[in-house]
Amino acid sequence: MPKTWIKNVALFLGSQAVSHFGSSLVQYAIMWHITLVTKSGLMMTVSIICGFVPAFFLSPFAGVWADRYNRKLIIIIADSFIALATLALAILFMFGHNYIWLLFVVMAMRSIGSGIQGPAVGAIIPQFVPKTNLRKVNGINSSINSVILLLSPMLAAFLLAFASIESIFFIDVFTALFAVIIFIFFIKIPTHAKALDRKAKSYLQDLKEGVNYIRTHRYIRNFIIFCLFFYFLIAPVTFLTPLQVVRNYGPEVWRLTAIEIAFSIGMMMGGLIVGYFKVFKNKINLMAFAFSITGLTTFLLGFTIFFWFYCTVIIMMGLAVPLFHTTSTVLIQEKVEEEYLGRVFGILAMISTSMVPLGMIVFGPIADFVSIDTILIITGLIIIALSFALSKNKTLLSEGK
Repeated sequence: MPKTWIKNVALFLGSQAVSHFGSSLVQYAIMWHITLVTKSGLMMTVSIICGFVPAFFLSPFAGVWADRYNRKLIIIIADSFIALATLALAILFMFGHNYIWLLFVVMAMRSIGSGIQGPAVGAIIPQFVPKTNLRKVNGINSSINSVILLLSPMLAAFLLAFASIESIFFIDVFTALFAVIIFIFFIKIPTHAKALDRKAKSYLQDLKEGVNYIRTHRYIRNFIIFCLFFYFLIAPVTFLTPLQVVRNYGPEVWRLTAIEIAFSIGMMMGGLIVGYFKVFKNKINLMAFAFSITGLTTFLLGFTIFFWFYCTVIIMMGLAVPLFHTTSTVLIQEKVEEEYLGRVFGILAMISTSMVPLGMIVFGPIADFVSIDTILIITGLIIIALSFALSKNKTLLSEGK
C-alpha cells in the first residue's frame, strides 16, 4: 500500500466534511421549516418519504454502478447533482416561490444524489486504506461528521434568525463545489479492477450475482435481517423527536438546536471511542451493546421529563450511533470481497432507505392520534429485545471476532 494513502485519507475526509457541512445546514433548515410551519406528523412523514424513497429505488442500481464504474467519478457526479438541485431551490425561493411542496421535490432530488453516492463512498475507502486501519479511519470519519452535526444546527439557527433560508441553500452549493474541485484535482485513487474489465457482465447479471452473494453468505444475510428490523424501529425516535419537543416543551428554535447539539456530542464521543479503543473483542457484541443503548434511551425519551435531562438522554443515544454504524461498516469492508462491496453496500442502503420511511408511514400518522411518548416507550422495549437476540446469534458472533 503506497504511503500516499494518509494524504488521500486527509483530503478525502476533509473534502467530504466540507460538503457534508453544507448539506447539513440545508437539512436542518428544511426540517425545522416544515416542523415549525406545519406542526404535523403527516407532513413530516411526507418529507421523510421524499428524502428516502428515491434512494431506496436507486440503491440496487447504485451498488452495481459502484462495482462496475470508477467510484471516484460516481462521487463527483452525485455531489454535483445535489448541488445543482439545491441551487435551483435557492433561485426559486429568491423569486418568491417558497412552497412546501418544492422542499419535498428537492428533498427527493437530494435523495437521488445520496443514493448514488452512498455505496461508492463505502466501497472506495478500502481501495486506499489498509485493512488494519479501516476501523480507525471510519472512527475518525464518524467523529468529524459528529462535529459537523454539532456545529451545523447552531449555525443554521443563527442564520435563520438573521438571514433568509435561501442564503443557507447557497452555502451548500459552494461547499459542494469546493469538495468536487478537491476530489478532481488533488485526490489520486486508482480505478478498481472490475471497473477496468472491458468484458464485464451485463447489469442484470451483476445484480443477480450480488443478490446471490448475500443469499449464500449466511452471516451477511443474518446481519441484513437485524438491520432491517433496527432501521424500522428507530424511525420514530429519529424523526419524531423534534415534533415531540415542539409539543411537550415549546416551539422555540433553540430547543430544536439543543437536541441536535446533544445528539452530535454523543456521536462525537462514540466516534472517538470506536476509533481509538477496542471496547469489545467481538464486533457483534459491540453492535448489540449499541442496540441496547438505543433501545434504553428511546424508552426513557417516552417519559415527560425536564428538558435538560431530555438532552442528556439524547447525548447517550448519540453515543450509540458510531458504535453501530462504524462497526457494521468495518465488518462489511473487512469480510466482503472488494468486487462485491458496492453491491452489498447498495443492498444495505436500500434497506435503510426503505425501513425508515416505512416506519414513518406506520408511526407518523399515528403520532397525530397517539402520543409520541407512548410510541417511543413501545419501540424502545422492542429494540432492547432485539439487542439480546443479536448478542446470541452464533453465526454473526463467529464472524465478528
